[in-house]
Amino acid sequence: MNSFDNLNDNNNNNGEYTQKWNLDPDMIDVMVEVPIINDKKGSFKTRDEQQRHGASRPAGMRLGRRQSKAERGFKSLRFLDHSVTGREVDAWRAIEHRFHQHAIDHRLPRDKFGLCIGMGGDSKDFAGELFDTLMRRRRLCLGGGITLEELHGFWEDITNQDMDFRLQIFFEMCDKNGDGKLSESEVKEVIILSASANKLGNLKSQAGYYASMIMEELDPDHLGYIELSQLEALLREVMVFDQDNSKVMGKRTCTLTRAMIPKRYRTPVSRVISRTVELVHDNWKRIWVIVVWLAINVLLFLWKFNEYKKHKGFKIMGYCLCAAKGGAETTKFNMALVLLPVCRSTLTSLRSTFLSKIIPFDDNINFHKVIAVGIVIGTCIHVFMHISCDFPRIIGCPREKFMLLLGPNFNYHQPSYQDLAKSIPGVSGVFMLIIMGISYVLASHQFRRNVIQLPSPLHHLAGFNAFWYSHHLLIVVYVLFIIHGYYLFLITQWYVKSTWMYLAIPMSLYASERLLASVAELKHSVDIIKAVIYTGNVLALYMTRPQVFRYRSGMYLFIKCPDISSFEWHPFTITSAPGDDYLSCHIRTLGDWTAELYYRFAKVCEMEKNVQARRGSLVKMETKAYAADSYSQLRYPRIVIKGPYGAPAQDYKKYDILLLIGLGIGATPMISIIKDVLNSIKPIDNHSDSVHKRHSLKTNRCGPERTYFYWITREQGSFEWFKGVMNDISEYDHDHVIEMHNYLTSVYEEGDVRSALITMVQKLQHARNGVDVLSESRIRTHFARPNWRKVFTELANNHMASRVGVFYCGSATLTQTLRKLCQEFSLSSTTRFHFHKENF
Repeated sequence: MNSFDNLNDNNNNNGEYTQKWNLDPDMIDVMVEVPIINDKKGSFKTRDEQQRHGASRPAGMRLGRRQSKAERGFKSLRFLDHSVTGREVDAWRAIEHRFHQHAIDHRLPRDKFGLCIGMGGDSKDFAGELFDTLMRRRRLCLGGGITLEELHGFWEDITNQDMDFRLQIFFEMCDKNGDGKLSESEVKEVIILSASANKLGNLKSQAGYYASMIMEELDPDHLGYIELSQLEALLREVMVFDQDNSKVMGKRTCTLTRAMIPKRYRTPVSRVISRTVELVHDNWKRIWVIVVWLAINVLLFLWKFNEYKKHKGFKIMGYCLCAAKGGAETTKFNMALVLLPVCRSTLTSLRSTFLSKIIPFDDNINFHKVIAVGIVIGTCIHVFMHISCDFPRIIGCPREKFMLLLGPNFNYHQPSYQDLAKSIPGVSGVFMLIIMGISYVLASHQFRRNVIQLPSPLHHLAGFNAFWYSHHLLIVVYVLFIIHGYYLFLITQWYVKSTWMYLAIPMSLYASERLLASVAELKHSVDIIKAVIYTGNVLALYMTRPQVFRYRSGMYLFIKCPDISSFEWHPFTITSAPGDDYLSCHIRTLGDWTAELYYRFAKVCEMEKNVQARRGSLVKMETKAYAADSYSQLRYPRIVIKGPYGAPAQDYKKYDILLLIGLGIGATPMISIIKDVLNSIKPIDNHSDSVHKRHSLKTNRCGPERTYFYWITREQGSFEWFKGVMNDISEYDHDHVIEMHNYLTSVYEEGDVRSALITMVQKLQHARNGVDVLSESRIRTHFARPNWRKVFTELANNHMASRVGVFYCGSATLTQTLRKLCQEFSLSSTTRFHFHKENF
């Protein structure tokens, strides 16, 4: 009976479908070629190489079944990344090309071996040890390096598919003296090499302890050494453990219905229609706002265009005048509208109203940029038509005709080009163009993010400071804009001059917000409770919380340090929870202002460290935290805050399930949410019955049923930032409401030989005392990067018919991937994913 017969048998008597069948790969006996005989040089010939020489299957090559799950799991042990190996022929061509680049007298030196095979960077020392091991295996002399033929033999060894062969190389790499036994010092040396290759400074410093732990596990008789079979047994267990975890989700998703292409994607026309419908469904809020904005601009342009066709100046300047005035009308509208998306207090209030269901408040900064583009287009039309067409026609118009039609507007004096340029509209227009041009350029991504590296005298023109100050020059532009719109040549009645009418309400709203923010500075005075200096150039500030400062998780505030600058405000996410009696934020040095703030606090903390050292107290060097007494409070830089302001993450409670994703310091808005969820989990009365507490928490807790937090970082020291939160999750989250996944991208993924011992140490340490060796918390750390498709698949299968809020904060590289996955799984499953990206 085939799979389709199984599907037919799954119907009950009522004709209802009762069960979905999975295509389980384990149900199929996979036949594989197992090479068991090597050539005389001790290396296995590849299948491609055998075909090139016309060789048939050797006697030692047989078809057989995979013998055990352990062997299948151990297949993942490899010396190089999948991206480096790839197809065998193509990979070798790349290596051969690099050989000719780095070879000296047709021989590759030892220090270039890692670069040649794709194991460069921090793996240089590890590659050197691998080089020495392969030299010993083939009994070659180091001399001046290796030839291309010898390199090819090395490549065949490290890419060999036989697990015993790869394990033997790894064992010999650890066993430097070749006695067939691993001593504690040899294990320690390999751990140090692995830690260096994976940028794990903390683990490197504790290599001796972890080496003794491995010896204690594998050498219970205290013989002082371990053998290959013992190391193999532990490695197999670790590899199978990780392989099983990664395959659980894959088995769930390998269904027959998922393997088929949906009907709406089978033809080009239906594919385009379906994707258009998906695009509209996911972006309908943005679409209708943009459509309305474009419609208003077009209508204003056409209205003013037709108005000036009736003007007497039309007989001299023609349609150029109509186009110039149409562009001016759209510029007035957009100059007024561009202020509304940056009225943060107003938008924060509107987020809590019904308008949030139809207006995408999360895209306020993007809409601000779109309006700015509209201003540029309207200004270009207005200026180009005046300079290239209107002015020449006025100057070249016959005097009698000019005096008859426009004489009263120009005091019966036909102007020259110089007269028009010197007029109030001309001078104000020129200054506006200069200031707006500077502000527009310095606000671009390349300048604001320091992508463009300017020479030394001009390097201050790029960066956040240049953007901040140039944008404040736009206050002058608005003043000039009102003057420019009032002193017009063709209109004399004041009530017809509409520039001030457009700007009155938006400018008043924006000015009132700035005024109220200045007044709030007096109410939001804060003292520093504690300053923490973390590795990775991160400063954590713990401040007193003003009584009038009320916020929700995910919101952000602005911080000003008057000791650095009296005018600069910078946004930072609040990392404390609303239930905490303090405010906290974590600041990473990414520019001049944050670097100066970090330096000033680090200087005070260093002074406090010296004082504590003289008193005989111990201080951990990686993390220096000091409570602020009255004496140190005077030394700390003065901090002023304003806010709070709304952000996408503040509405997390309206979702059934949460998926929080943070890259590096982008974890800060997610930490506030995690703390808020933890506060609802933590017991209030320590003396009450634990079962009763847990039951009451289940019934009283509101918000998401489950929270998944994925934190991806490049540095091991980053885990120090929120170690306390991770420990609280393990201690208080008995019902597993929060599921946290830490990913360290500097470590090679599970199965890579460079991380094999680290994986072993991690499992032993976690089994022994429940502490992860990388994060030094109770949350286990994964290597490399998450498989996002597997993550979304598991959520869709485990939480059917649920609304999942996906909140992401980090670089733009992952934004598009997550957004597409949310669209795809919302349309292909009963789970609805709603994507939100943090913007400041």
